[in-house]
Amino acid sequence: MAGVNKVILVGHLGADPEVKYLEGEKVVANLSLATSEAYQDRAGNRVEQTEWHDLELWDQQAKIAEKYLKKGSQIYVEGKIKSDKWTDEQGQNRKRMKIRVLSFTMLGGKPDGMASNPPAAAAANSAPVATAPQVSLDEGDDDLPF
Repeated sequence: MAGVNKVILVGHLGADPEVKYLEGEKVVANLSLATSEAYQDRAGNRVEQTEWHDLELWDQQAKIAEKYLKKGSQIYVEGKIKSDKWTDEQGQNRKRMKIRVLSFTMLGGKPDGMASNPPAAAAANSAPVATAPQVSLDEGDDDLPF
């Protein structure tokens, strides 16, 4: 049986995209995305947890991200988990997980100073999402965070 490697995230950017232009007209953008969830613990206190995700976009998507995404932008992302392995200067083996973005949709209002409409390529490369997905936690009687 084949495996499934699919990630769906909705969150806010923690910084402006870091874009690098490589040889052969390749472009890569690295983004940091925060996702948060809140629940009540057993004592009735509200607990909020934030997870940070490293995102990687390539070529046309990277160019769109450079032009239209800013710190605080809310986006919907579909992608897959990818791991990088390397040996650092001290000879230590390192591993990092990131999300290779396959499509994204810009959510919320446009950031200050932005042109009125993003290019059609942004919509063509993104998942069809009319509004932000609604996530609700049925907290019920139990105190589990999920």
